Amino acid sequence: MKKLITILATGLGTGYTPIFPGTAGTLLGVVIYLVFIKIFPFPLSYAVAVAIFWGLGVWISGKCENYLEGKDNQTIVIDEIAGFLITMFLIPFSFRFILLGFIFFRIFDILKPFKIEKIQKLPRGWGIMGDDLAAGILSNIMLYISRSMFGW
Repeated sequence: MKKLITILATGLGTGYTPIFPGTAGTLLGVVIYLVFIKIFPFPLSYAVAVAIFWGLGVWISGKCENYLEGKDNQTIVIDEIAGFLITMFLIPFSFRFILLGFIFFRIFDILKPFKIEKIQKLPRGWGIMGDDLAAGILSNIMLYISRSMFGW
């Protein structure tokens, strides 16, 4: 069970990328998003799938944090995957939006504006996943603003 949890938490090993593991995890999030929109084409089904994914991510990342012995270990990237899935919620499918969503999410995940870093202080998986939830929501809002501003 420990191996399975570690494999899932590290995004099938993408978290072990020597440089920018969060970016590698987000790229896997793009791939998973492409699968999700095919399997869950309706907003409600997508929302339920992402909520389940996020909930499992809280549990998985919390368990894996114990195994890896370190607060929010960089190799845990399931939070980046979930954050990107949240970024793309209710956004029309377009490679433009995928690219913009990726950029917005990485910026908000790295910079953690608006005191997002305080969310990381929550215990275990809640802290690991929480800041990426906030970054995903901010990224989603920025995509909506971009759509409105540029008439996309």
